[in-house]
Amino acid sequence: MEGPHEMTDTDSLISDFGRLFLRLRRIADAHLAGQGVSVARMKLLMYLRCEHNSPRAADIASVFGHSPRTVSEAIEGLERDGLVRRTPDPMDRRVKRISLTSAGEAAVAAAEPLRLRLNDVIFGVLDEEERSQFREMLAKLGRAADALEEQGGLEPRAERSKAPGSD
Repeated sequence: MEGPHEMTDTDSLISDFGRLFLRLRRIADAHLAGQGVSVARMKLLMYLRCEHNSPRAADIASVFGHSPRTVSEAIEGLERDGLVRRTPDPMDRRVKRISLTSAGEAAVAAAEPLRLRLNDVIFGVLDEEERSQFREMLAKLGRAADALEEQGGLEPRAERSKAPGSD
């Protein structure tokens, strides 16, 4: 039996997964630094490359789950570095649309071989069946997280709405 201060198997799994994620992020950031970008910046640049309708900052915040302020600050930095531009929306001049500049396109293109190589090195240790299983496990965990968000917390709605001592 585990004592009150011992990690459960699930605690250990979560800790291992978190450490691996952070380690991979550090490795990727270190390699991308030579290209003048970070993983966070590259994710945003790659998203903009795939978005053909020039999203608003609010759209980007929603997709990435970040606050509008965080996204605005990231966009300001990318704009300052000449990687993105903000242009007025033709339907509503108050709204600014975000798109890549040619320098932003070049930054994504320059980092692409490195990104693909890192992916191959990390995920190359898994065969196709293991990748498929991993993908299924991630989807299953994602659905559990979705359900948790939808219900608004750990307790079922009915239990949360009861007043303390109303049993």
